[in-house]
Amino acid sequence: MSLDRISLTDFRNHAATEMGETAQFNLLVGENGAGKTNVLEALSLLAPGRGLRRAALAEMVRSGSETGFGIGVSLAQQDDESVRLATYSEGANPGRRRVRINGAESSATSLGEWLAVTWLTPAMDGLFTGPAGDRRRYMDRLALALDPGHASHAARYEAALRERNRLLSDMREPESAWLDAIEAQMVQHGSALMQGRARLVETLAVRLAEMPADPFARPALTYNPGAPDHADGLSQALYDNRKRDRAAQRTLSGPHRDELEVVHAAKRVPAAQSSTGEQKAMLVAMTLAHAGLAAQGRAGLLLLDEVAAHLDPVRRAALFDQLRGNGSQVWMTGTEPAPFSTIAGEAAIWRVSAGAVERV
Repeated sequence: MSLDRISLTDFRNHAATEMGETAQFNLLVGENGAGKTNVLEALSLLAPGRGLRRAALAEMVRSGSETGFGIGVSLAQQDDESVRLATYSEGANPGRRRVRINGAESSATSLGEWLAVTWLTPAMDGLFTGPAGDRRRYMDRLALALDPGHASHAARYEAALRERNRLLSDMREPESAWLDAIEAQMVQHGSALMQGRARLVETLAVRLAEMPADPFARPALTYNPGAPDHADGLSQALYDNRKRDRAAQRTLSGPHRDELEVVHAAKRVPAAQSSTGEQKAMLVAMTLAHAGLAAQGRAGLLLLDEVAAHLDPVRRAALFDQLRGNGSQVWMTGTEPAPFSTIAGEAAIWRVSAGAVERV
């Protein structure tokens, strides 16, 4: 199963881009600023969430357009039939993302039932050294590709958390009944959120252990929950900590305090203390492992932005070799075709220039 008949309308710097006759490997080549990553961002919106840039919808609309943006693809299936997936915004309501599946109105969450999307971008290079919130979002994005319902639990927990924090910071003592009601929502969705993260890390760790240790450094993963990860324990923790949280004017324990611990398995050194090259290699290994998992049972889509250019020839060859067997359709960007010379004969290649795309 793979994507074909891709169309972008008024998306970023793409006024009207059409792409067809895709392959397993799809290469977007062009100068910086030409619009290569914009294509990847458009494809990343075929999953629930905010896409690989986490941008506001209004930022995605081409400058000067008053009608919103449109993204449409055909998902070819094994029986030669295809499903048409589309997501778009409207000028009258620029803050709402709409979704259609075979022409019928649907939800963003339902996209995850058809397609599992994974990506790796240069902006993720600071994942191990950045704030814990980045790693929580990373876990949630990976979990979402395996379980589309994960997004709903994350959104509803965050909404309940904001409401509890609002009550805790109020000048007046909040009524117990209000806290009871809000904490019940936090427990319902928070425990599911933590269990989803735990399953993800456990499954990903098993997959990584089955992969070759070289040439990509193998990471060891540990999920550290910010509270008991079962409903009764989380409920009790929220209740017991009301006085402390009231003094701090915020909730001090819960899945919003979770952490993903990543260690260089061979050296037993935290990823944050590893070299830049080792961190990149571990990110590639995690991305490959997750893409292989996500593609089981659904169409898999792997987006790699400027990855090949930053790998030496040995690691590039290993990357392409592993990509051939992971079951996902792969989209890669680069400023020059040279890093992709070994797969050029089996790839669909497009030259991108100022938002225009031409098949090579």
